[in-house]
Amino acid sequence: MDLDDRFFRSLAEDQPDGLYVVDTQRSIRYWNKASERITGFESAEVIGKCCADNILQHIDGTGNELCLTACPLAATLKDGKERQAAVYLHHKQGHRLPVHVSVAPLRDEQGEIVGAIESFYDNTPMMMALADMDELKRTSLVCPVTEVANRSYADKMLARQLVDTKKNDIPLAVLFINIDRFKEFNDAFGHQAGDLVLKMVAKSLSNGLRPNDLLGRWGGGEFIAIMPGIKGFELEVTASRLRVLVEYSSRSLSGNRFTVTVSIGAVICRSLDTTVSVVERASKLMFESRRLGENRVSLDTRI
Repeated sequence: MDLDDRFFRSLAEDQPDGLYVVDTQRSIRYWNKASERITGFESAEVIGKCCADNILQHIDGTGNELCLTACPLAATLKDGKERQAAVYLHHKQGHRLPVHVSVAPLRDEQGEIVGAIESFYDNTPMMMALADMDELKRTSLVCPVTEVANRSYADKMLARQLVDTKKNDIPLAVLFINIDRFKEFNDAFGHQAGDLVLKMVAKSLSNGLRPNDLLGRWGGGEFIAIMPGIKGFELEVTASRLRVLVEYSSRSLSGNRFTVTVSIGAVICRSLDTTVSVVERASKLMFESRRLGENRVSLDTRI
């Protein structure tokens, strides 16, 4: 039976999860409404194209391009086994979005594999400190461009977390993140492109953090991440993941595809740290990352 006749009519458009069907060549044959909502790509933009053709471009947390190396969909088409994976897809707006995917083979009446179906849902951590985004917007605590915490709110939350850290002996990490050569980018392509890049980077960074972490825009192309309860070895993994997610983000504008990188300085707070001293230590390490060639992470996990 033809792939269209057998499966397309049975796929419900009101599925809450993203769902798409590919043939044996990984050409997309069906793309539901939830897929449009989650990825930003409309059905007309993807039908007939290979899923790896500048659409989803899945990567893992270390930057491995799964479409080229370990694609769950391709593996299922080959061996017929069902698979699940946590990956980061490429959103149409450029940022990286964490999703959980499930893949299953589609077979004809003779049992031959004729395609595969992949379902996925948004696995974005919701930052507890920014849960009520509308209320924060009304009280001017959110950066209007990036929709993450602004500097004032991030500074207040850092001060609060420092008090909790000293009182309860809970580790606290601070990351200072700078978009490499952001001023030069703005000068070359204009502030409209700069704002799009800021939004893309902010979303990728937010999507790489844990639910209780806070991301704030510090100014210009600078961000700060506040991460309570994290230990040194976890900090290195997380900071590296953030760097990779930005590096593998991209955004199209006026026929150009823009990519940027970030330099990161990360520290564990000490007993005598203030908001000023801990940000200063993290920013110095960020400058060290830039000095060493950009797109790097420099850490100080000493307590």
